Amino acid sequence: MTVLIVAASLLVGVSLGVLGGGGSILTVPILVYLAGQDPKEAIATSLFVVGATSLAALVPHARAHRVRWRTGLLFGAFSMAGAYGGGRLAEYVPGTALLIAFALMMLATAFAMLRRPRTAREPKARRGELPVKHVAAEGLAVGAVTGLVGSGGGFLVVPALALLGGLPMGVAVGTSLLVIAMNSFAGLAGHLSGVSLDWGLALTVTAAAVLGSLAGGRVAGRIPQQVLRRAFGWFVVAMGVFVLGRQLGPGVWAHPVTWAVLGAAGAGAVAVGVVRRARGRAVAARE
Repeated sequence: MTVLIVAASLLVGVSLGVLGGGGSILTVPILVYLAGQDPKEAIATSLFVVGATSLAALVPHARAHRVRWRTGLLFGAFSMAGAYGGGRLAEYVPGTALLIAFALMMLATAFAMLRRPRTAREPKARRGELPVKHVAAEGLAVGAVTGLVGSGGGFLVVPALALLGGLPMGVAVGTSLLVIAMNSFAGLAGHLSGVSLDWGLALTVTAAAVLGSLAGGRVAGRIPQQVLRRAFGWFVVAMGVFVLGRQLGPGVWAHPVTWAVLGAAGAGAVAVGVVRRARGRAVAARE
């Protein structure tokens, strides 16, 4: 079992190093279902693992000049306040409810990852001139999610940085690691008031994840991001359905209404994809 945990932790690091997010989406299920931790303990441990791993993954991105320090520190400062508050609030929320919320967030994240990216637009803010009110709102919201369900918020931070700061995707990924680290440690501080960590397990998982993050950071600029995001997106879908199924129980999945809803959602997603592809071809033909 330890070998399996270490192998999965390597994948956590690779995800953070390459995509700038996804660490907690993998870490929480690993700690709950492979290491047998309590949900709240797993969420707190995940924050430590993701925070430390993000700092390690930040190094190769910084060396490649893919980190915008001023932007990351400004966004991260607001996120830390939300993360600490979310961590304190999690003490009063049942562990099952946290895992259900986490699974739903995984599915929402996967949907965002699998969507075809929109045509690039002119950034709303010039370099170094961020709308502070919007950054504050986005940062507090992302931080609250981080602290409450143990997510570093990478897949929320990256789009926010690209939109609000007008950062190129590669720079947004590198800068997000700084924000994730700040979020994670602030959220951990909020959790430690009611949860104690198994430091032996936490350090083992962190060491493996750091090795994966260093490898991922080195190859981040060589692998097509869209290919990786789609592959990881479908993996997150599978993980989200698994976690949700474990928490809701077999009775829910045996009910025909559940499958009717899932079938309708799947059909709708396919239809939207077909329409978007047809529109894309029509636009390409006009050009």
